Amino acid sequence: MSKTYFVMFSTDPEVDPRKCAVGIACASQIAGDGHTVDAFFAAHAVRLLHADYLETLDERAGQEPGSSRAMLDALIAQARGVYCSTGSQALVGVTPENADAVLVPGLEVHWSGPPGVSALSASADACLNF
Repeated sequence: MSKTYFVMFSTDPEVDPRKCAVGIACASQIAGDGHTVDAFFAAHAVRLLHADYLETLDERAGQEPGSSRAMLDALIAQARGVYCSTGSQALVGVTPENADAVLVPGLEVHWSGPPGVSALSASADACLNF
């Protein structure tokens, strides 16, 4: 039976890169298993959606080069939606106007904030936080 998962990423990847990589892996696996996934990136975890930053995550997380990008690409392809905090992205210099130059190519991000977190988590069968 398929379930709906809300996966929230808010851990700063500078503080705990392994937790961030594990979160991407879990969300990707859940989507790949045929469940509905809504992934929301907030706080400094929004940097996980930045193409240049993501390239540096694997070494710090103890993974093979390209692993995080491959898992994020799979998540993007299979998730119902990938959301990010408009305010958190703005804090690190990314806006809807310059996002195409910074974010992972092919990402159709839904810009949101606390109302999105509330709505998505309330409608999910399960919520995971990384």
